[in-house]
Amino acid sequence: MISKALSIAALLAAAVTSVAAQEQVLNLYSARHYPTDEALYGNFTKATGIKINRVDADDAGILARLKAEGTASPADVILLVDAARLYRGDVDGLFKPIRSKALEDAIPTQYRASAGPEGTTWFGFSTRARVVVYDKMKVKRDDVDTYEELADPKNKGKVCLRSGSHPYNLSLFGAVTEHMGEQKAEAWLKGIVANMARDPKGGDTDQIKAVATGECQIAVSNTYYIARLLRSSAPEDKSLMERVGIVFPNQATWGTHVNIAGGAVARNSKNPEAAVKFLEYLASADAQNHFANGNNEWPTAKGVKVNNPALRAMSGGDFKAETIPLAAVGANTVKVQQMLDRVGFK
Repeated sequence: MISKALSIAALLAAAVTSVAAQEQVLNLYSARHYPTDEALYGNFTKATGIKINRVDADDAGILARLKAEGTASPADVILLVDAARLYRGDVDGLFKPIRSKALEDAIPTQYRASAGPEGTTWFGFSTRARVVVYDKMKVKRDDVDTYEELADPKNKGKVCLRSGSHPYNLSLFGAVTEHMGEQKAEAWLKGIVANMARDPKGGDTDQIKAVATGECQIAVSNTYYIARLLRSSAPEDKSLMERVGIVFPNQATWGTHVNIAGGAVARNSKNPEAAVKFLEYLASADAQNHFANGNNEWPTAKGVKVNNPALRAMSGGDFKAETIPLAAVGANTVKVQQMLDRVGFK
C-alpha cells in the first residue's frame, strides 16, 4: 500500500515537474527575420528563465497556420510586421484580448488595437516611416515633399515602386485613403501608374538602387532599408547614398506614414501569462532601444529617445508622423486592392 502511494506521489511529482517545464517555454510565431533580434529574445530568457521556441514565417503564412491549427495551435505569442496583417488577424479572431496596465501606459493608442470589453488584442512595438527617395541631381526636393506629388504630372516617367499589393504599399495606400477619401485616393493611384518609369518590381532596396543608378528618379522606401545603407561601411553603399535624397513627406499637413511591427497573445495560447510578460518586455526601455539600434526602427513606447545615428541623420532628429489609428489603415486594405485592380497598378 505504501509502495503504491509512493508510486502515485512520484507520478504526481513528475506531472508537476512536466507542467513547470512546459511553463518555461514560450512558443513564438514570428514574422521578424532580423538576426539582431536573437539578443532580444536571449535577454528575455535571462531575465525570466522562460525560453523562446520560435517559428519563423511571413505575416500571411503565420495567419494561415494559426487558422489551420485552430484550437490545437501551440502558439503563445504572435509577432507581425504590418498593420494590415495585424488588423486581419484581429478580425479573424486569432488573437486573445488582454489587459495590461504596463502596455496600456507605454504604447500610445494609435499604435494598438482599439480596446474591447475583454481587453486589447494587439500592440505595436516599433515603427518605420515610408519615405520618398529621389535623385538629388535631377529632382527638386520641393517636387517630392508630399505623397500627393507622386501622382503629379510634373513627375511623369520618374517614379519606380515595388508591387502595389505588397503589404508595405497596401498600408501606405490605406493610410492615404483614410486621409483623402476613396474617390481622391483612387485618382491618386491612377496618377502614380501614369508616372511610372517602369513596371513595379523588386524590394525597397532595389528601388533605392534604381534611383541611384538612374533607372528612375523617385521611389518610396521604408526607413530601415535606408538606414542600413547609411550605416554601411561598403564603398558602393556610401557612393549610392551620396546621390540619393530623402524626404519625410507631408510634414506641413497630415505627417509621414508609419507602419508598425506588433505583437499579440495567440487566441489558443496555453501559457497566456508568460505571453503577456513577453509583450510587456517588448515595451521596456531595453527592448525598445534594441529595436532602434539593432534594426533601425523607431520605438513606440512613450519616453524612449532614439540614439541611432542613421535615424537621426535621416529625420533631423525628429519628424511629424501621421496620427490616424493603424487599425483604420488595415481596415482600408480590401478597398485599396480593388482600387489597384481598377487603375492597373500591378
